[in-house]
Amino acid sequence: MALIQGISPTDLSISSIDADKTLQEGLLGFSFILIFCLTLLLANSTKRIKILAYTLILSGLFQAVYGSMMTLTGTEYSFFIPKEYYKNLATGTFINRNHLAGYLVLTLSVGIGIMVSTLTTQSTQSWRERFRLIITTLLGPKARLRIMLIIMVAGLVMTHSRMGNSSFFISLAITGIIALILSKHSTRSTMILISSLIVIDIFVMGTFFGVEKVADRLQNTSEEHETRDEVNRYTLDAIQDNLLTGSGAGTYYTNFPKYRQYDVGKRFYDHAHNDYFEFASEYGVVVTACLLLAVLLVLLSTLKALRKRKKPLMRGIAFSATMAIIALAIHSTVDFNLQIPSNAATFMVILALGQISLHHKSRER
Repeated sequence: MALIQGISPTDLSISSIDADKTLQEGLLGFSFILIFCLTLLLANSTKRIKILAYTLILSGLFQAVYGSMMTLTGTEYSFFIPKEYYKNLATGTFINRNHLAGYLVLTLSVGIGIMVSTLTTQSTQSWRERFRLIITTLLGPKARLRIMLIIMVAGLVMTHSRMGNSSFFISLAITGIIALILSKHSTRSTMILISSLIVIDIFVMGTFFGVEKVADRLQNTSEEHETRDEVNRYTLDAIQDNLLTGSGAGTYYTNFPKYRQYDVGKRFYDHAHNDYFEFASEYGVVVTACLLLAVLLVLLSTLKALRKRKKPLMRGIAFSATMAIIALAIHSTVDFNLQIPSNAATFMVILALGQISLHHKSRER
């Protein structure tokens, strides 16, 4: 604390073009590190891990229900404030639909991981045993979790976010394949069951909530209506001018007007629509590489957990963290979810859970 109190904006003026904003972003980044550490320290039992996981799931459920109801009823409010943008689209308590999509993908990752942890790993031989397993999964205590996931998928689809929906299904498919290859305790029937349930979700949600509209947006995307490529190109110019140190944390909106050209339109860009480019522009390539390395180390831990851990909950949590990392890695190429404090904080909690999935030792005898 004494170290933080001893920092003044003038101390940052050498390497930042906006020292006050950099100090503010530095404190915010420090708080994310504390969230990561607190999760590691406090989620130290099976009960606490489950409580934390279900808290994230319920938070995503609230966002999905709130956003869906605002859209279906025509009462367009974003947390008691009338919506000005993205009307007739689910945004939850967020301003941007893509950020709701990013948040729902993170919480859906946790929910699917918990669902994986509840599935039986016993091999079934007869068709009667397989049928009994499917019925138990659909009608047993797991049904509540399944309903939550269906509602959250519906909310995700209703955002009509192209990359939000794409990153969810791509990351789920990739993580499922990885889990099937690495896990010694996962039966083929279990993975087939997960895949079949997700396929059912896609068709059901598409029938009632418009997956075809998301597909239409993907097909109708054109260079005439999208300026993100131009923004990324000019952001690369900004990165090259401050390659090692960057322009300073939180200074993108101040620095970008120096590089933008007329072909990006009249919009004011306070963030790049690419987390990688924005981090490199503000922090420099050295710090950005360190951040990517930290996430990569967590990913390696989750992969080890999928391969080594015998406890279903730990494998499920590892599945959640792996899926969340892959999904956000994909989504960050076209959006700035990590610049939204709620999404960044949630991602830090999931990263901590990824570490816990490998290193947690059960205290139960």
